[in-house]
Amino acid sequence: MGKARRKFDEQYKREAVRFLEETGRPLREVAEELQVSEQSLWRWRKQYGTGTTERASPSEAAELRRLRREVEILRQERDFLKKATAYFANPSP
Repeated sequence: MGKARRKFDEQYKREAVRFLEETGRPLREVAEELQVSEQSLWRWRKQYGTGTTERASPSEAAELRRLRREVEILRQERDFLKKATAYFANPSP
């Protein structure tokens, strides 16, 4: 015998679509995580989705990579300065 058909209420469908749109992850991954079929999630997105999934343009993606790299460098510099301050604040005799 086949699987029993699962029923989802409208609130669950809307939350699944919101999750799909906010994370920006592929539909396949989200469907697997939520344990629903890709077709169901696709229909729900069509029915309840806002249609405003944000995709970064190539220039925005490049800027985002640059900014993330800059943040990492700044964190490393900050950590180094914290260690240097602690070293000079308590000099060894």
